[in-house]
Amino acid sequence: MTETGDRRPLASRNTRWAGAIARWMASKTITPNQISQASMVAAALAGGAFYLAGQTVGWARVACLLAAVLFCQGRLLCNLFDGMVAVEGGKGEPDGPFWNEFPDRVADLLIFAGVGYGIGMPGLGWAAGAFAVLTAYVRELGRATGKPSDFSGPMAKQHRMATITAAGLASILEPLWGWHNHILTYGLALIALGAAFTALRRSRTLISRLLS
Repeated sequence: MTETGDRRPLASRNTRWAGAIARWMASKTITPNQISQASMVAAALAGGAFYLAGQTVGWARVACLLAAVLFCQGRLLCNLFDGMVAVEGGKGEPDGPFWNEFPDRVADLLIFAGVGYGIGMPGLGWAAGAFAVLTAYVRELGRATGKPSDFSGPMAKQHRMATITAAGLASILEPLWGWHNHILTYGLALIALGAAFTALRRSRTLISRLLS
């Protein structure tokens, strides 16, 4: 993975702990592309855990939800460190642009499809994944036309992961109210609708920039 020019604004990129870990990774044989590829593994595990959570009850369900949430955060950490190792660590690679984008699109699909199948609503999961991919497509289309990358929300990548993480954690408490997968359903629907709106918002912004 390599990032130059406009980058997604992340407050965590400037923290001491992130800088220390990125420097350690850069000092090893770990490459940015390998970190990007690892994000797909984390996403697959997250999606699988969300699916299993929908098929189980009790402590097994709690364990699956916690695992899913942790792997979602692992996906985000991979997204953070691949760029830091590539740019700040000076280890960018020629094929980095591909590994910068492709794993993220796969990760969105794996996670949201896993949630969708787990709650018995695969169509909603695929819709959330498709709209997530569409938001990235519009952003990259803008960059391809020479315009700045548009990282606006309300359902940019970090917002989608925060939403599904919150839904996963809140879903642990559902049995107290006699619910089962209600919160994950609402969370996934919010992501799908929010990502669709984000894609439209970015499209409008891009058209305006192209006409100006």
